[in-house]
Amino acid sequence: MGLLILRWACRIILAGIFLYSGYSKLQSTLQFAAVLSQYQLVSADLVLPLATYLPWAEIALGLFLLTGWKTRLAAWIAAALLFVFIIAMTVTYFRGIEADCGCFGIGEKISPGTIGRDALMLLPALFLVAERRIRSK
Repeated sequence: MGLLILRWACRIILAGIFLYSGYSKLQSTLQFAAVLSQYQLVSADLVLPLATYLPWAEIALGLFLLTGWKTRLAAWIAAALLFVFIIAMTVTYFRGIEADCGCFGIGEKISPGTIGRDALMLLPALFLVAERRIRSK
C-alpha cells in the first residue's frame, strides 16, 4: 500500500512540474528562445524550434504522468529530460555564463540551487523507473 501511495505521489509531483514548466514556457516562446541561446549549447538554427516544441513535449509528458498512461515510459523520458537539463545547466554554470535557468519561465539565474532543485526533481522519476524492481523484491 505504501509503494502505491508513493508511486501516485511521484506521478502527481512530476506531472505538476512538467505541466507548469511547459505552460510557463508557452507564455513567451521568444523569451524562452532567448534563454536557450544564453546557454550557448545549441546552434542558433535549433534555438527557436526547441523553444517552440519543448514546452509542448513537457505538457504531453505531464499529461501522460497525470493520467498514468505509459507511466514507466513517461518516467524514463522525464528522467532523461531532467538529466539533460541538469547537465546543460551545470556545464553553463561552470563555463561562467550567467544565463537564466528557464525551468519555470524567465528571470531565475542558473545557480547551485537551481541545479540542486532539478536534481531533486529527478528522484521521483527515478523511483517510477525502478518501482517495478522494488515491488518484486
